[in-house]
Amino acid sequence: MKIAAVSEDEVNISQHFGRAPYYVVLTVEGNEIVDSETRPKVGHHTFAAHEHPRPGRGQRHGCDAGSQPKHRRMAETIADCDVLIAGGMGQGAYESLKDYGIRPIVTEIGDIREAILRYLEGNLPNLRERLH
Repeated sequence: MKIAAVSEDEVNISQHFGRAPYYVVLTVEGNEIVDSETRPKVGHHTFAAHEHPRPGRGQRHGCDAGSQPKHRRMAETIADCDVLIAGGMGQGAYESLKDYGIRPIVTEIGDIREAILRYLEGNLPNLRERLH
């Protein structure tokens, strides 16, 4: 199994999925981390030249039609992963990741390895209230 986490420094989980420049991808066998790699991640910095629309009344962040291709580009890099861990993200990105077969988990844990070990133990709650 492969588990990705968004990061700005390759050690800690980024608090915002769209702003993080890296994915740290850990390969897990059983309950043991056997490999780790860092992959570049597209995000707000990539799409800065494009206007980021404000959500309409009653619409959550990233749920507009223009965000879907951006989410797809962000998910393509981790298409081989089963899980994505972030400190926070927009509702649209969360739903898009699920549509691509990647289970998004939003956590308050800062350390990537700690969060993954908790996930493997079944002890990493998905804090959906942190979605924006």
